[in-house]
Amino acid sequence: MSPSPKISTRARATDINEGRENDIRGPDEHQVHRQLWSREGFPGSVVFNFCAFLLLALYSTLSKLWVANIDSSQVVTTDVYTYIGVIAQVLNDGLPRSAWLIIGDKSTRTTSSRLTLSYTMIVVQIALGALMMVLFLASSDKLAAAFVPEQVRQSSLTYVRISSVEALSSAMETVVSSCTRALDHPDVPLLISSMKFVVNIMLDLLIISRFHVGSFVPTVNTQAWIRLACDLSSAICGLLYFLYISFKLRRQSQEQTATLSLTALKTLARPSSYTFTESVIRNAIYLWIVSRIILLGDNYATAWGVFTTIRWGLVMVPVQAFEASTLTFVGHNWGKWRAHVGVNLRRPTASKAEIFSIIRPALISCFVVLIIEVILCIVLSTRGIQSFAYFLSNSEAVAEITQMMWKAIDWTYIFYALNYQLAAILLAASPRWYLYQALGSNFLWMLPWAIVVTKMSFTPSKSWTIYAIIFGGALVFDFVDVSLTLLIWGFRLSKGKVKVGVLKRQV
Repeated sequence: MSPSPKISTRARATDINEGRENDIRGPDEHQVHRQLWSREGFPGSVVFNFCAFLLLALYSTLSKLWVANIDSSQVVTTDVYTYIGVIAQVLNDGLPRSAWLIIGDKSTRTTSSRLTLSYTMIVVQIALGALMMVLFLASSDKLAAAFVPEQVRQSSLTYVRISSVEALSSAMETVVSSCTRALDHPDVPLLISSMKFVVNIMLDLLIISRFHVGSFVPTVNTQAWIRLACDLSSAICGLLYFLYISFKLRRQSQEQTATLSLTALKTLARPSSYTFTESVIRNAIYLWIVSRIILLGDNYATAWGVFTTIRWGLVMVPVQAFEASTLTFVGHNWGKWRAHVGVNLRRPTASKAEIFSIIRPALISCFVVLIIEVILCIVLSTRGIQSFAYFLSNSEAVAEITQMMWKAIDWTYIFYALNYQLAAILLAASPRWYLYQALGSNFLWMLPWAIVVTKMSFTPSKSWTIYAIIFGGALVFDFVDVSLTLLIWGFRLSKGKVKVGVLKRQV
């Protein structure tokens, strides 16, 4: 139960550590243990998120596979969809990533307040997504020039224009998924992924498979239209399901009606400014370097797209699932701790036991994903990834380059899997500190290398050695960087030197 804001913070400060730790865990923790596999529990949340991310990964893999069957030379064109997604991700990393800290706080905010924040975030994010879609459509030729090899650039313009709608669909999907996960409803992102996967299978079989209906010849643009239909239909279904859930939550809580609010937008804006800034810097440098890889030629550009499809698709699913649950439950624990120490304290002090209680979901996630990533690294490095790469690209040359990329840097993703979980602590509890660690990583490692690859010219084989050092080294550097930042954050929090937001009133 949320404490009254009128209760003296001085009285709270005299609580013994044992009592405070119990309050962080909250009276509802025993109920969560009894319902271990429900979506309100950590294991159940991981299962929901795992299924959601798995279906998304299969969707992405199948999309590339169908294009390889249509025209293997056009596989690289589909990577435009990925790079448009990277640019759109800058927008999606703003407001939606403040959901864990603000909407995920169910101890100091009422259900009505959390829904008001959700409504406001969703409406604003969809409007921004629509604006970005218009900008992409207006600059489609420039997008093709930046991210499509010259050999297939002219034939890719229509695909680029169709893929521009991803800015709107991804904004809708991301913001609804973030809000509902923070509200302990990971079933909504699962519905979105399921709808996208099912519609994709149906349309692919009917329109672009080898035994499709009709006598027409499908093209890469046909696949783009199918992807557009899948993205929009799944995003709209997720939004409608969220509205249904919010109606049920309002009726159960019997609180005042939730609505759009300018105050809610202001509440979301401050933490979102940190996450947005971090994303702008990170993705700008990433696209800068990727644009140099594309200049290496069609095979290298295609191989990098295949590598990222495999690595960031199917193989990364467990890591993504645990990170989503870590964000949710660290946000919950942070809210419980804030509710106990007093929401009006600007620089509260946390004991070691309290800090451990807050970050416990991340530690559990680190342990599990470390085991999973080590096993996957050994198995995939031993058996090789070349046959799978050929399956996706239908090209021997691309498959060989992908195998080379995999052997060079895949082991570094073990560090990234851990970094993913540790960074989630800062993202869900102190976005300002999340920005600090990101600045260190991007300015001390990625930016200097981006300048090097721009100013110096290398042969394709030599260039990949440089890019392997850049991307692989970045993942190791990120792990060290976030670990040190987290230790400093924990030490300062124990001394009452971490500045936190004050909950002045409900929105």
